[in-house]
Amino acid sequence: MALLLVQTLNGLQLGIILFLISAGLTLVFGVMNFVNLAHGAQYMVGAYLAAWLIGLTGNFWLGLALTLPATLAFGLALEALIYRHLYNRDPLDQILATFGLILFIDEGVKTIWGAEPISVDTPAALAGGVALMPGLLYPIYRLALIGAGLAVAALLYLIVNHTRVGMRVRAGASNSAMISALGIDIGRLFLIVFGLGATLAGLAGALVAPILSVEPGMGDSVLILVFVVIVIGGVGSIRGAFLGALLVGLIDTLGRAFGPALLDLAMNPSAASQTGRSLTPMLIYLLMAGVLFVRPSGLFPVKR
Repeated sequence: MALLLVQTLNGLQLGIILFLISAGLTLVFGVMNFVNLAHGAQYMVGAYLAAWLIGLTGNFWLGLALTLPATLAFGLALEALIYRHLYNRDPLDQILATFGLILFIDEGVKTIWGAEPISVDTPAALAGGVALMPGLLYPIYRLALIGAGLAVAALLYLIVNHTRVGMRVRAGASNSAMISALGIDIGRLFLIVFGLGATLAGLAGALVAPILSVEPGMGDSVLILVFVVIVIGGVGSIRGAFLGALLVGLIDTLGRAFGPALLDLAMNPSAASQTGRSLTPMLIYLLMAGVLFVRPSGLFPVKR
């Protein structure tokens, strides 16, 4: 039970991080039909900026507060210099250009901060652990990360569903050609969507900096999980991104923790261990295949 509780919380934490990254990317796909493989690099840049600004200011909270406008400025600069010229291009052009941008940003962070991993100290106010049960402590910072992610999700829900800007974003995800014909500045809408996505990805990177090592290429592996989340939840759907991220986080974490133990019940320990190592990383892809078989547009597709 202790292991189940800890791994469930770890799965929720992974799901929250995946949601923060995927929320902006699913809107970019849904509103702009733009394939942005470099979105994971924005997450990596957020982590590096957080590590640098926290070290520069000597204060975690001030460094975190400065990271958000810094990642926003970085994302808007990429939009103005590169992405804007790819909107009307073939999807293959977008894939090649953004893949090249990944390589460029990876080399850029190596040049500026070096290739060695960087660690960030947990803020003193959130150091230590909470007793979940006798003899079981869980880090306070990880619980705070889950709470902060849920708060951001609630705020994003209110913005998207109960504000005029959110109404235009939802309309753009449904029929961008129509809202452009109605006189809405589609370029400004694209800028808002890219800025929101960049800020959320940078926030995710800043929040995981005290937990994971900040290193070049850290956004590449997480980008695969983000695409799985978007496919499961439905392109352009914030609700789908949230539920899909939680599903992927929980299934991936619990599967890796308990998969070999469950296989022990049906085969010998050596075969169970070998099969578990091969099978558990595939669980989220099996989930994605199952969802696509039942609902090809995802769990919560945007109505078009």
